Amino acid sequence: MKKISKTIFICQTCGCQTPKWMGKCPDCGEWDTFAEETQSTRQSPGGAKFSRTGLSDKTKPIPIDSIEIEDEERISTGIGEFDRVLGGGLVAGTLVLIGGDPGIGKSTLMLQALYGLAERGLKVLYVSGEESVRQIRLRSKRLGTISSGMLVVSEVDLELILAMTAQTQPDVLVIDSIQTMFNSDLSSAPGSVSQVRESAMRLMLMAKKSNIPTFLVGHVTKEGAIAGPKLLEHMVDTVLYFEGDRSHVFRILRAVKNRFGSTNEIGVFEMKEKGLREVLNPSAVFLSERPSNAPGSVVTASMEGTRPILVELQALASSTNFGTPRRTILGLDHNRVALLAAVMEKKLGMHLMSHDIFMNVAGGVKVDEPAVDMGIVSAIASSFLDKPIPEGNVLMGEVGLTGEVRAISHVEIRVAEVKKMGFTKCFVPKSNLKRMTEIPGIEIFGIKSVIEAIEELF
Repeated sequence: MKKISKTIFICQTCGCQTPKWMGKCPDCGEWDTFAEETQSTRQSPGGAKFSRTGLSDKTKPIPIDSIEIEDEERISTGIGEFDRVLGGGLVAGTLVLIGGDPGIGKSTLMLQALYGLAERGLKVLYVSGEESVRQIRLRSKRLGTISSGMLVVSEVDLELILAMTAQTQPDVLVIDSIQTMFNSDLSSAPGSVSQVRESAMRLMLMAKKSNIPTFLVGHVTKEGAIAGPKLLEHMVDTVLYFEGDRSHVFRILRAVKNRFGSTNEIGVFEMKEKGLREVLNPSAVFLSERPSNAPGSVVTASMEGTRPILVELQALASSTNFGTPRRTILGLDHNRVALLAAVMEKKLGMHLMSHDIFMNVAGGVKVDEPAVDMGIVSAIASSFLDKPIPEGNVLMGEVGLTGEVRAISHVEIRVAEVKKMGFTKCFVPKSNLKRMTEIPGIEIFGIKSVIEAIEELF
């Protein structure tokens, strides 16, 4: 076998390969992201490609109905919100990728989850490429997550980590972070596309062969995507994003990919002095500081997976002297708010083109479903008219371009949450009202258009 080496240039953002250096990546459009790397290939002396002809029993295709499976129980981390997002717990051999902004609490979440597993008698291994074992010990002391079943090591050499895993045989493995791992077979620096791809591939093969659930902590770029090649998200079984604003105490763990559970579930946490604490009733927390009888404030119901969450939408419409009004939106889709403002201008006769509109979702939450359209419309109208929405009212419904209010999903679950939080009147689309069963203890009002809703409110 003859070893052939050649030099290529790889984009450190998307992994695009070119034979020469380029200033701008033709795939992702980023500037100055190409780095030189060396590739080694092997050829037989005659130049023909070398291939394997023998197949073992494990590599032969077999009928799917002949595969025997056992009903294995999922491994609980001891953190209910974390288990909910994972689909009920950890599956043996699964590979989970967790990404989030720096300082958002990824390592804290991992230490608390490993502590919960260690307290149940499992042996866990925490591999850190960014902190020394002394620093991990100090962090664990502050969090109160010290257990004899937790093994910690500071290492970046992938070969040593795999050998260590084979020797200790942990029940759960955490790699923090995948961007710090280094494979000596490659000449590129840690964090490059080839290093991240090769390290993730070898860890995936190890997890599948040994049935060890493995967590990979990943850095994110300034755009919010996990750093490294997109192939990294395709290889793993589950991709979780840890979201939140560091100026707020709330953190949201959201699944964007899950082969063993739903991708609609979220987990809500509150950052405390001693780590993350589960928020079992997010609606009560998000509405705890809501002002009473304030124009521009409205409560609406959003669905996150199977969980209804009541959130407060705040709007401020103020007159402007500039030709182009400002639209500053936090926590909502900017284009959706602009669309609804145009509908209000056309159907309700509100001259919003001469007003700046500022909108915010209280608590730092992000809401992106169309069922909160009526909440957005009523909040803007309340601020524009300077009239508060009557106390105890909740609005929900999707608004169309002609001003009609369309049906939404899971309306009975939303109304049940509204009733539980002590509200007395709920506005829902009239088409939903026809199919709903009666819920005692709360007045339900059906609306067909935004005109009907605004007349009823004000």
